[in-house]
Parts: sequence; structure tokens; C-alpha cells
Amino acid sequence: MNGCLLLNKNPGTTSFDSLRPVKKALKTPKVCHTGTLDSFAQGLLVVLTGRAVKLSSIFTGCDKQYRALLRFGEETDTLDPQGTLVAAAPIPRQEDLEAALPAFTGTILQAPPLYSAVHVNGKRAHALARAGIAIEMKKRPVTIYGISLTAWDPPCAELEIHCSSGTYIRSLARDLALAIGSRAHLHTLKRTKVGNFSLQDAFSIPSETTNDHFMEETIKTALQPLNTELFAKLGIPCIQINKETAKIVSHGGDLKLLREAIPLPKKNTIALFGPESFAALIEQKDHLWNYRFVNAAD
Repeated sequence: MNGCLLLNKNPGTTSFDSLRPVKKALKTPKVCHTGTLDSFAQGLLVVLTGRAVKLSSIFTGCDKQYRALLRFGEETDTLDPQGTLVAAAPIPRQEDLEAALPAFTGTILQAPPLYSAVHVNGKRAHALARAGIAIEMKKRPVTIYGISLTAWDPPCAELEIHCSSGTYIRSLARDLALAIGSRAHLHTLKRTKVGNFSLQDAFSIPSETTNDHFMEETIKTALQPLNTELFAKLGIPCIQINKETAKIVSHGGDLKLLREAIPLPKKNTIALFGPESFAALIEQKDHLWNYRFVNAAD
């Protein structure tokens, strides 16, 4: 059960709790998601299982795409619909909103929300905020590859956003509103893509299900193996190796034999596949190839 599955998270549940049916169906605690969605949000969670959880850092760095509904005129302390109203301002004009969007494309500096999982002095920011401790959220660079207004129904605006990992859409809603003399919070949020993985290919877990066998079979069917198609979506080239070399690699053997046998492409990361399955992920640092992950034989 080592693989990847695409899960359509339901609103009203945490990302962590969304994994419980997967753990139950696969009978393993080795399940992780690769990018948190707030409890009010919905959409794509890329989930890794079994030994594949050790590949999570590759997925967390992927860019993201969202459909966000901003509610103007009201800002909450959490910058989402679950928070307490802390500020109010006039609703902006559509033309002012559209005119402000170009300034929020490219690499920008963004302060994460006070109510977030960012560490401040060794503690989560949301824990400090709930304890009433005043903290300053330092700005950090994020990249907005594209942002467009897709619907305007005052006081709400729907935006399509393509951004780098680490971008907070709640902060983007706050900053965009302030730039046009208003206030806003994120009313709804749907993640539609993670890198080249799409929500339309994800499966949904019913909020109420009594047929455990059906759920188990559905999740097992949705589980994608660690194959060449998966790594292609991550932009990682794949190399086929013979059975003897795969055996050496699957035990973390000397990569010198591989370098002598196969001309490796000029990439920093490569996936190696034996005749039967994925063998290892190797990466190049300072002109030296090292193992990043070994799919050790059972």
C-alpha cells in the first residue's frame, strides 16, 4: 500500500481528520497529506501512504491553484468565516479591484495570518494568538503566478489564483482589500490543483458512510502506485535499470556502478525503475549523486 491518492477534502473537517478513512481502509497509520487546507476549505489533498510518506517534501513544494470567494466590507481576526469581526470598511468598486490585481502578481512579500501554523519563537502562531499574546508575523516572499476576477456579486468577489507553495490566500484577501481602501476575509476556498495533479481526478469520501467494505475498496482503487506517470507529473525524469542493478539500488548500494553503466541526465533528481517496480530516487548535490529515497524490498 505504498502510493499516492488524490482526495477531495470536504469543508468542515480538518486535513488531518480527512485521513482517518484512508488509514482505516489501508490498515496503516503511515498516511500523510502534503499541504494543509483550513477546516472551512475544500478541495484537493495529495495523500501519500506507506513508505511513500518519505517523499512528502517533493509534493509540498508544488505550486497550487485555488478558487477563492472573498467577502468585502468585513475583516475577521482569523481572516476566514469562522472568526470574529475586527474591522469594517466600504465595499470597493469592481474596477478598483481589477486595477489592483496586477500589483499582486509576481513575487510579493506576504505576512502569514496570526491564526496559522507558522512557528514563532518555537510555538504555533495560532496558539499564541488564542492566548492573547501579541506577535509580529514577519513578511516572507511568495509568488503569485496568476490572479483573475471570475465573478463579482457585491460584497463578494470570486478569484482564480495560481501561486507558489507557502502562499496564504487568507492573507492575500486581507492585503488586496487594504490596497483598495476596504476590508475583507476569505469566505470560501477550493483548491483545484497541486502541481499537475487535478481536483477533477480526486475521489470524495461521503460525510456519512456505513458500508466499510465499499469504502475500503474505493480507496484501494484510488491509490496510485509509485510509477513513471506519477513522477512525470512531478517533472522528475525516470530511468529504467536492469534487475541486477535494481537489487543493488533497493539495498542502498554504491551508486558508482549506476553512473558507470548509464549516462545520467543533467537533472538534480532522478527516479530509478527496475523491471518490476520503482527502486529509488537519487539526487545530485555538489556534482555527487546520493540517495534521497530507497524503495527497499519487503
